[in-house]
Amino acid sequence: MQADFHYYATYCAAFLAGCPHEESLLIAYCSQLTDCCTRSFLKELKAPLSAATTQNQTELMDAPMDLLGLQEITRIWSSFHFLPRDLYAKAPEGSPSFYRNKYRLICGPNGELLLDTVHLAKGKGPEAAGLAMHILADTWAHRYFAGTPSLVINNTNYAFEELLTVNGKEIFRPLKFRHSPSLKDDIEQGIYVNTLYQTSESTVMNLGHGRAGHLPDYSFIRYRYMPAWGRYTLITKDNPHDYRLAFCQMVHALKFLNGNTESFIRGFYDFEALKGYEETVSRILCRRQTDASADWKAFGESLSGQAIPDFDESGYREEYLSADAGGKDGTVLGRYILAALAQKSMVTNKIARSKNPLAGISVEYDGKKLPGIRDYLKLIRISERGKNDKVAKNP
Repeated sequence: MQADFHYYATYCAAFLAGCPHEESLLIAYCSQLTDCCTRSFLKELKAPLSAATTQNQTELMDAPMDLLGLQEITRIWSSFHFLPRDLYAKAPEGSPSFYRNKYRLICGPNGELLLDTVHLAKGKGPEAAGLAMHILADTWAHRYFAGTPSLVINNTNYAFEELLTVNGKEIFRPLKFRHSPSLKDDIEQGIYVNTLYQTSESTVMNLGHGRAGHLPDYSFIRYRYMPAWGRYTLITKDNPHDYRLAFCQMVHALKFLNGNTESFIRGFYDFEALKGYEETVSRILCRRQTDASADWKAFGESLSGQAIPDFDESGYREEYLSADAGGKDGTVLGRYILAALAQKSMVTNKIARSKNPLAGISVEYDGKKLPGIRDYLKLIRISERGKNDKVAKNP
């Protein structure tokens, strides 16, 4: 997904979930920040580098392709963009163990880790809610791809076809790919940009949905293709349908996070919230365009009657930089960083506990001082501080 959904559509979902305008903006900001919070961004802030939620192209190309480098890539992309649906899924019979471990990292909606992600954000404020909404939405857009470099999982057959409705009839149109990142997708001609085929199992060219280009990021497209993980059998993806479910699931999740409902239920979608807006949302989702930001922005402003500023990555930078060492955790970016550390630690440990070594290990943050990433000691200290506060209030 792109900023059109992660920022503007997330604002709309938050407002429909009962969040005030300013809180909806903050949730939307933190959702989109998840695509921007690189190590480079954190270095400028002198913030914990382990809070990185993404990697830019330079960082990926410079990343070592040894065991530790691949584990760090997997920690980031599986935690925030390709949340695994089933860490105990049964791989096709006869598959080698290395394939099984990667197969179990395939992203999809409504898994146990989604439940954990939403519950982890509960009571942590709009920053954690925004981070969780980014992850939730991506489980729909990125389903069938894995957040680890893998030819045997993420590669696809060259044959892609778009499902179009022409004169009332559905037809399949072949799509073409080119490999220059400087070029733009041409949706009218059916020509898209994807990563170059590489035979190496662990090249970053085989990370996520690179081989399918931006097709998973566009809400309008319906297409079919043959993924490597499915042994190149044909599957169909209906993005308008999936994006609608993602939007209604975000509303449901945000109602839980803001206290308007008592529970978050996997597989439940708040279609009721769309009453009166179905046609508008459907029109936005199905309109053939590579960027639906203007449409989602107009819809959001019609809902709240307030102006929605464009996303500004540096919006809360000065607040964080000007805070003293003891006050940084209380800033917007400070709370976001804590949420990111907690999410990455939770997902990494769940993967490790499933006896899957691909994401390595991280520390627990429930007070058990296990070995792991240094930055996570902050979570241990905060966890211990919270337990001590509870004891003081309830002697």
